[in-house]
Amino acid sequence: MKRSGWALAALNLSLLVLYPLAWWAPLMWAGVLPLFSLSEISVLTGIQSLWASDIFLALVVTVFALFVPYLKTIAMALVHFDLLKPQVLPVLQVLGKLAMADVFLIALYITLAKGIGLGRIEVAWGLYLFTGCILASLWVSWKTQQSLRPSAIDREQETT
Repeated sequence: MKRSGWALAALNLSLLVLYPLAWWAPLMWAGVLPLFSLSEISVLTGIQSLWASDIFLALVVTVFALFVPYLKTIAMALVHFDLLKPQVLPVLQVLGKLAMADVFLIALYITLAKGIGLGRIEVAWGLYLFTGCILASLWVSWKTQQSLRPSAIDREQETT
C-alpha cells in the first residue's frame, strides 16, 4: 500500500470511531415555542422516538443513518487492506450516497420547521460532525477508486 493509501485507510478507520460519536452527539436543540426550553435531539434519540410513532420510517432511517455508513466503512477498510476486491467500490459509492440522503432529510426538516415559525430549532455541533463523517466517507471512497484505477489498468496490460 502506498503512503497515500495508508492515509486513506487511517481516515477511513477513524470513521469507525467518529460515526458512533456522531450518533450520540446533539444534532439540534428544538422547542415548541421560543419561550420554553429546548430538547436535545441526536440521531439515536430521533430514531428512538421514530420507533414509537412510525416503525417503517424508523427502520429506513436506522438502516441509512446507522448500518449503511458503518458497513460501507468496514467494507472500505477491507478494500484498503486487500481483503475485498476493488470491484465492489461502485457499490460502496452508491451506499455512501444513500447514507447522505438522511443528512439531506435532517436539513429539510430544519428548514421546514424554521419556515413554519412555530417552534425554535438551533443546529448543534453533532449535525456538522455527522455530515462531515458522511462526506469524508464519500471522499475516501472516491480517492480509493481513483488510486486503484491505474493499478488495475497496469495489471490488465501486463497480462496481455
